[in-house]
This record gives sequence, structure tokens and C-alpha cells, in this order.
Amino acid sequence: MNVADSELIAGILQKEGYKQTPNIDEATAIFINTCAVRDHAEAKVHSRLGNFNRIKKSHPDVIIGMLGCMAQNLKDEILENKPYIDIVLGPDSYRKLPVILNNRLKEQKHIVDTQLSRFEVYDGLFPSRKEGINAWVSIMRGCDKFCTFCIVPFTRGRERSRNPKRIIQEIERAIKNGFVGVTLLGQNVNSYKYDNIAFTDLLKQVSAIPGLLRLRYTSPHPSDVNEKLLEVMAESKNICNSIHFPLQAGSDRILKRMNRTYTKNHFLKYAKKIRAIIPGVGISTDIIVGFPGETEEDFQETLEVMDIIKFDSAYTFKYSSRPYTKAIEYDEHIAEAVKKDRLDRLIKLQRQHTLFRNLELVDQVVDVMVEKESKKSSEYWSGRTDSNKWVIFKKDTGNIKDIIPVRITAAHGVTLKGKIEGK
Repeated sequence: MNVADSELIAGILQKEGYKQTPNIDEATAIFINTCAVRDHAEAKVHSRLGNFNRIKKSHPDVIIGMLGCMAQNLKDEILENKPYIDIVLGPDSYRKLPVILNNRLKEQKHIVDTQLSRFEVYDGLFPSRKEGINAWVSIMRGCDKFCTFCIVPFTRGRERSRNPKRIIQEIERAIKNGFVGVTLLGQNVNSYKYDNIAFTDLLKQVSAIPGLLRLRYTSPHPSDVNEKLLEVMAESKNICNSIHFPLQAGSDRILKRMNRTYTKNHFLKYAKKIRAIIPGVGISTDIIVGFPGETEEDFQETLEVMDIIKFDSAYTFKYSSRPYTKAIEYDEHIAEAVKKDRLDRLIKLQRQHTLFRNLELVDQVVDVMVEKESKKSSEYWSGRTDSNKWVIFKKDTGNIKDIIPVRITAAHGVTLKGKIEGK
């Protein structure tokens, strides 16, 4: 989501005649686009801002701007403790950036705009994308779920969806510019609804765009995954057979505390349906350990769900308190040492499951899209399968963006090795 927003901001500035520079010391304006989902992300931003302060001391005329969710969340603290920041803009204020920059150049005063909108989806603006394989395309903004651990509804506002015609125009433009893959983005992407067009309808429309070789989306909410969605994925050749299916926790008690609106049994039922309806599907997930009140028994339930489903991959996190969220008010916050221990055990188990799923592909032929040269050797390609697994194979033929049949010969951790079929 932040990559997509950064490309949008770059597009706005370039339309006004600004140019990007690879040398930060040459910049007349520096912007940092921020995330507030976890405290670790905030800590990285504070560290980076310290570097910008040093630049400001050497070049007092440089404009420094803080954009995005942290700007929305911490504007008062920023203005009080970081006076070298000139512009503070929330996620719904990027369209105003050219006017704000012009005013800032004239008046030399701090400018803050963090007003959330019920309507802003940035239609009519085109991101500035570097050359690549995949284009990130935002189809909606905001969130109405209000999970008790999540700050997003407070920093990005309520759900609103883009006009499908505008989405298709943006994708057609991206394909014209050389992109062959698209990832549709939304905080709860399958909650998309514009007039009478639901997410499954949009998915079918997008998959029919000429020249689109691979279509992915993220991140869905388990409560909004249904059989129609899975059937559309199975029927469409260019919709990738991979799905992000965020568990968060395996205990019904903790899921209720998180306000996740589904039960463990519902999650297991749909994980089973996903594998049954979509052949060869890859399932990734999110899991939080150490949520307030999580007992060892609750944690064991999470491990049990993992053992049943055997996710292909997982994004795993220790719970961190976020302002405004309900969870911050809960008692029974878990000690850091306990959270670390649980995360270590969870990661160890997931590595076993990732290897298990990867070994299932050994001696199978899979279609791999070439995305880049291997980091380890210029003689090898690195690409992704339909199910979102990385494969390294020798460059006997093909170019970047080609889809090549590859026989998997070995699985090592998260990476597969293979050889071009018939070579």
C-alpha cells in the first residue's frame, strides 16, 4: 500500500514539473511516506527523520515533508518535537501537495493537513511507476472492520471504493507502459463495492484486460472470502492461484478479543475449500503472537491450526500496542520475553510447513514468470510460480517477463530450484 501511495505522490509531483534525484543532498524537497501499523515501522521513521534534520541544518532551504499514516497519527508530537519538518500530510491530502508546496515556498511556515475524507480515492491521477513486472493498483481505501489491534481505520479512514472504469484505465495504462502483472490493493480488498459491482465482478473485468498475464490481490478478510470468489479464481487463467488468508490467531477467545468476526472453524472450513477449489494453490497468512490475554493454551491453538492447514508462508509478528485501538485498554498485556519465545516457536514451525509445501512441487512442471537475474549468479533466472513461490533456474532460454515451464528439482527453505522443461 505504501509503495502504491509513494508512486501516486511521485506522479503528482512530476506532473507539476518536479524531478526525482538519486542524490538526497541535491534535493530541494524530501518526503518520507510512513506506516503506523506497527511500532517497529515508526521507530525506523524516527531514525530516518534524524538524518533529515542533519540535512536541514546544512541546507536550511530544503523542504522536508512527512506523509501518510504516521503524519495522521502523530501530527501534534511531530510539530512539537520536530520543528524542522515543514509539511505534515495525512493519507487523504496528497492531491493538495502542489498548492501546499507553492504556499510553503512563499510563506515559509509549517503546513499541516490531516483531514480524513469519506470520498478521496485519487481517481484521475496516475502513479509514476519505475519499469518493472508488477504494478500495484489501489482499488479502495480505508477500513470498516475495526480489529481491536489495528490503527488503520483511525489513520486511513472509512472504506470507500474506486470507480471500476478508472481502475481499468489505470491498469490498461500500466500494461501499455510494459507491465505484465497487476496486484489489486485494499485494506480489505474483497470488501470492494462500487454501486452494484462487487469484488468478484471487478476481478473478472480486470482479468479480461488484454496483455495482463498475471493478476493478484491483497489483502482479503476471511469473513469476506466466499465460494464465488474462489470459483472465479479457479476459472480465470491469469488470476494467480495464490491467496493471502490472514489467520491472526487460532483461538476463538482471542479472535473475539481481536474483533476478527470469524471463528477458528470458519477459517479452517474455508482454508479447506480454497485448497479443494483452486488446484495447486499457495496460501499465505498473517499471525500475531502475544495479544493481550493470550495464554499458552491459546497460543497452542494457533500452532494446531497451522499444523492442520500448513500454510505455504506466513508474516509473523509480536503484538505491539497502537494508540486509539481498543486492545491498548485491555489488561493482561504479555511480557516481551514471552512474546519473543512464542514468535520463535511459531517461526520454527512455519519453516517446517514451508519446506513441506515446497517439497510437494519437486519433480512437477510449473509455469514460472521470469522477474530478474538471480542475486547469486548472472547465469540463472529468478522467477515466481503462479502460487507465489520463488524459483531459481539456469538461463538456457527466455527473457524477463516470459512465462517458462520449469521442472522443480529441489526445495531449500523458501526457495525452489529447477530446470527449464525439455532442456
